[in-house]
Amino acid sequence: MSETKDCNGNTIPLYSKGTVAGCTTVAGAVPESSVYSLKVNLTAKEKSFPKPGQFYMIRATKGKTLLGRPISVFHSEISKPNKENPKLFDGQIEFLILKKGKGTEELCSLEKSDSVDILGPLGNIFPRPKAKKTGDKNSKPEICIIGGGIGVAPVAGFAETLEAKSYDFYASFKSGKYGLKNLKASKLTVTTDDGSCGIKGMLPKAIDENTIKEKGYKVIYACGPTPMLSYVKTIAEKAGVKCWLSMESKMACGMGVCLGCTIETTEGYKRCCKDGPVFDGTKLIFNKPSAPAPQIIEARNNKKVKPDLSVKIRDVVLPNPVIGSSGTFGFGVEYKDVFDVNKLGGISSKGLTLEPRQGNSGIRIWETPSGLMNSIGLQNPGIPHFIEHELPAMLKLKPVTIANLSGSTLESYVEGAKLLDKTQVPVIELNISCPNVSAGGAAFGMSCSTAGEITRAIRAVTKKPLIVKLTPQASDVVGVALACIEAGADGISLCNSFQGVAIDIEKGRPVFDKVKAGFGGPAVRPIAVRLVYEVCSAIKQLPKEKQVPVVGIGGVSTWEDAVEFIMAGATAVQVGTNTFANPNTMIEIVDGLKSFMARKGFKTIEDFRGCAL
Repeated sequence: MSETKDCNGNTIPLYSKGTVAGCTTVAGAVPESSVYSLKVNLTAKEKSFPKPGQFYMIRATKGKTLLGRPISVFHSEISKPNKENPKLFDGQIEFLILKKGKGTEELCSLEKSDSVDILGPLGNIFPRPKAKKTGDKNSKPEICIIGGGIGVAPVAGFAETLEAKSYDFYASFKSGKYGLKNLKASKLTVTTDDGSCGIKGMLPKAIDENTIKEKGYKVIYACGPTPMLSYVKTIAEKAGVKCWLSMESKMACGMGVCLGCTIETTEGYKRCCKDGPVFDGTKLIFNKPSAPAPQIIEARNNKKVKPDLSVKIRDVVLPNPVIGSSGTFGFGVEYKDVFDVNKLGGISSKGLTLEPRQGNSGIRIWETPSGLMNSIGLQNPGIPHFIEHELPAMLKLKPVTIANLSGSTLESYVEGAKLLDKTQVPVIELNISCPNVSAGGAAFGMSCSTAGEITRAIRAVTKKPLIVKLTPQASDVVGVALACIEAGADGISLCNSFQGVAIDIEKGRPVFDKVKAGFGGPAVRPIAVRLVYEVCSAIKQLPKEKQVPVVGIGGVSTWEDAVEFIMAGATAVQVGTNTFANPNTMIEIVDGLKSFMARKGFKTIEDFRGCAL
């Protein structure tokens, strides 16, 4: 590790690997195991170690998240010169990490000797307070330090560098307390919302503008939740005291180049990572956070709710909104020995054509870092065989059976629908979106006219609930959806696989015989959510009697993904690629939805469906 400086003499951040010295839960944090202490060993030049207020972008080397997470320094120390290079020093940096998402979960799961990718130190520092004049008889501390929740970490690290008893420290938590072990404050005041420690209540219970004046504070340093910092700015200005606030924002680079972490100030938008994270409080502009949707507010008033996850597609009731997606779940029975498939809401069969098909030649699947490409080509036993052999087994399962109807010509679609109409299959999913066949497939779903024509033809030969599965390749997905509804569709499912191309770099040729292949997985989810959002917004404008449910498809891996689709207007979701990575995905989503609804107070899916529209 070497140190490089720019023209102004500032240390340039270094990208390197650190070794985990320990990762343990922090005592006093509530709920238990919600905050971790991560200690990382580093070797660097003495001046390359962090200063108070700085942070690092940290990522578990073995982790799966794309970006590092900005974590403030809680404690830092240099131990001794490195044995192999006396010009370098061995040191250790301690971070306090609030476990709240995938990135922080990975960091909190690290074990001793694991490797972490770190970039830093980054950002500016807390300005040092002016020293008291020699012989000053006033013994009262003039420095006020305030930390809220995990925001205690950077200000506690700063407090360590100050003279003992030269500051008062205020720590505010919802419950419990932590991160205060290294403090040598003249007075430590703790507040907790639930009264579990110190003063019952939040920060205003302990300090306001009058307190600042009475205590004689000359400067305030603070870090914590945005509402708390807004309050600190207000009381500091009323008391006529300078305040320095350490801000937080989502970051990508940490280096000031992506401009993704900007914060509004009186001097325009400033980068939290480069111009901050420590800002002059007088220059910060705190806007009111966006209010939650009315459904969210109403649900919070519901107490002891037992969620009902059932949803309806026309007159068919699904016990929950989680459906095994066509092409990724066979006919349901294949997975029944792996997990309890009867806990699902529905199962969409493998794509079925009138005649049996062998599918495409050559390589059929190709893994990418963010999803799976496939070129199966609708291999299936044919509808007559399905009706005689696979359908009876599907109907014995508790999830609603959905027959996915595909074809090459309008005539073959119609004949297949006629056969399915004579069975006990509850729902037909009309697939006009398969990207991996030479004829038919997605071609029918590319325009409003052809989509409407085939939907109308199928509607004429079956009275069963009819869902039309759309392709994301259409230039006007909303228009195609509305044309299908006008032609008699009882629901819309979108979207099928996106088209992609993979190249075998050793051979210098396309991987798939048909060159293009379907692509699905986590990478497509934001695009699929956008399509669902747009289609549901358009359906919402229709007369009530013409509004139909939408089934969201594309990269659903977790219950959070399912909630996002539902809030975008979807009635149900289909889960595909992630079943291959984790066969328990759909069960976890059902359980997660149930817990989420109970926590939020939602009685039914309808209570929050479309709340983001």
